[in-house]
Amino acid sequence: MTIVHIVLFKFRPEVTDDLKATFVRELKQLRDLPCVLNKRLVVGGPSVTDPIERSKGYHFALVSYHRDRAALDEYQASSEHHRVTSTYLWPFKEDVTRFDFEVASEDEQVCLGRL
Repeated sequence: MTIVHIVLFKFRPEVTDDLKATFVRELKQLRDLPCVLNKRLVVGGPSVTDPIERSKGYHFALVSYHRDRAALDEYQASSEHHRVTSTYLWPFKEDVTRFDFEVASEDEQVCLGRL
């Protein structure tokens, strides 16, 4: 069973572009954690949604894949994850939305990059 972890990030207006860039760079390093399935973690932004209002003001999104719920829990509890979020996110965030789901067995191959 694969778990997909999606997070949307919105920063307060006064947050600098430099801090946002550092946050993204640090987030991307989390793909090296062993609990991230095949290093499948991507961070993107800004939104290219048209019309942009549908993005609800979010600046970045993260999508990562984990082999099961225990691996996602390990990711969330890791010291690396805690360092990135406590240093670059929580003091500066306006909003964060998280959505995790278990992939249906017939879709597992998509998550593993095998179609």
